[in-house]
Amino acid sequence: MVNTDQNNLVKPITTSLQDETRSRKFGVEMKKQNRRALGVINQNLVTAKAYPCVVVNKRRGLLSEKKKKIDSSLHTSVSRCQEEIKKVKPSGNEFGDCIFVDEEPIPMLLEELYIDSDPMEEEVEMEDIIVEVEEEKEPILDIDGYDANNSLAVVEYVEDLYEFYRKTERFSCVPVDYMAQQFDITDKMRAILIDWLIEVHDKFELMNETLFLTVNLIDRFLSKQTVVRKKLQLVGLVALLLACKYEEVSVPIVEDLVVISDKAYTKNDVLEMEKIMLNTLQFNVSLPTQYPFLKRFLKAAQSEKKLENLASFLIELALVDYEMLRYSPSLLAATAVYTAQCTIHGFNEWNRTCEFHSHYSENQLLECCKRMVSLHQKAASDKLTGVHRKYSSSKFGYIAKKYEAAHFLVSDSHKL
Repeated sequence: MVNTDQNNLVKPITTSLQDETRSRKFGVEMKKQNRRALGVINQNLVTAKAYPCVVVNKRRGLLSEKKKKIDSSLHTSVSRCQEEIKKVKPSGNEFGDCIFVDEEPIPMLLEELYIDSDPMEEEVEMEDIIVEVEEEKEPILDIDGYDANNSLAVVEYVEDLYEFYRKTERFSCVPVDYMAQQFDITDKMRAILIDWLIEVHDKFELMNETLFLTVNLIDRFLSKQTVVRKKLQLVGLVALLLACKYEEVSVPIVEDLVVISDKAYTKNDVLEMEKIMLNTLQFNVSLPTQYPFLKRFLKAAQSEKKLENLASFLIELALVDYEMLRYSPSLLAATAVYTAQCTIHGFNEWNRTCEFHSHYSENQLLECCKRMVSLHQKAASDKLTGVHRKYSSSKFGYIAKKYEAAHFLVSDSHKL
């Protein structure tokens, strides 16, 4: 039983506690009452707030050296504080029925805060750590901000466009082993054809979109239709014609294509193959290729002309290589930009802005990157040098001769 004086003492404390717990959880208030009571009994015990420490601990363990200094003084001060707490520890009846210290021990996280230090100074130090961590986090740049007044940039829905490209790019891809169903042509013949078409495309001064669509049409057609080797060049010419009709303002006439084939085919041959190709592809020509992704990722990389030329050089080398068909158009474009960055600067440079807009992390690019670096290494000495000759001209800033392949990307330290 509790005497009357004790009841008079308990009532105001209990009433005050009930009023405060109407807007707070009882468990949290018990801990605050505990720290307030200890501060009243012994002014040497400092009840600092726990929130800065909790926040820092949640920051992936980034406690810094300031936290280590606090820990070093903890061992010498905690034992003394605990002894003082035992000396002044109240009995169960002194505070009525609310027994905080006897019934609930101080958690270790809170116990570390009872040290001989300035609580305001400690809180400032913890906040400084949080601010430093936030400042080190690299921001994602708004790459479309300066195009807000450019109606051709379609800033309002450019993100929706590329989201649609990412969803539909799988229809641009072909089986990586489709050449196995061809009985009269090989992947080397395909490489010779595309290397030749890249030179034709350059001489006709056609748009970049036309080249990538031409190669896409060739691969999609060959994956569905068997072709004899004497018709393979005709397939390439017709694919170029269709791509020009889709992308170009001024389309080469059929007679021009007959001439560049050294009159190996007639006009009727070209028109007949055009019908066969369109029917085989079900007139589905509008599919995303590597080029729109390349433009977007170069913009995200805040590229200069030399980076654009080198990335274009690398991705056109990938067009010739049959093994590169295993990678999606967006992955090839991202890899070309990443490899070009590393080649120019000599170190890895794939920031959060590039990762955000490409949807690829650096680790996801490394496998394709190694293959692209190997293509760069042998570009000048390979039998097919059309791409290397193209980018060794003044038109492209002699970019193929200016930079050596990024050998460090294929070293052991970059193996997956």
